[in-house]
Amino acid sequence: MDSHNELAAMIPPSAWVERYLPHIPAGGRVLDLACGNGRHVRLLAAAGHPVLAVDRDGEALAGLAALPEVNLLVVDLETERWPLAGQSFAGIVVTNYLWRPRLDDLVAGLAPGGVLLYETFMAGNERYGKPSRPEFLLRSQELLELARRHGLTVLAYEEGYAARPKPALRQALCALRPGG
Repeated sequence: MDSHNELAAMIPPSAWVERYLPHIPAGGRVLDLACGNGRHVRLLAAAGHPVLAVDRDGEALAGLAALPEVNLLVVDLETERWPLAGQSFAGIVVTNYLWRPRLDDLVAGLAPGGVLLYETFMAGNERYGKPSRPEFLLRSQELLELARRHGLTVLAYEEGYAARPKPALRQALCALRPGG
């Protein structure tokens, strides 16, 4: 087993993603954006979803190449044009990643009836470590504002202190695009 697979096996999926995964339409194609070593890619694939795994680290993605129904895309989302224009997904999963210039593009890729699962750090997290720069920390209720701006139905939302997997301030959203 290579070091990327070993690392992915050590880090469990987000409890938020596990809890709300059943809301993603069965068998629907899912985007895991900034997926890193693929802890959620593996979870999604095991649940029967075809997955597009996107990350800028090609070495990390290589550890996912053997998974059935998983396609890989190596791209730096922060410097290149939006590579997913015109594509739609039954589910979009983003954890521990924030690049505001792509938030609207991301939500535009959610199909009618599709579910957005987003969980990342928020302002105040600098007390607990990284990320600590404001551009990588959500403002209070920022994910709620994103959902409302795009007409998504909020199924669940949390913000505040989380003790696991490490002490942090975070926001988490599960939102549905009406229709479908």
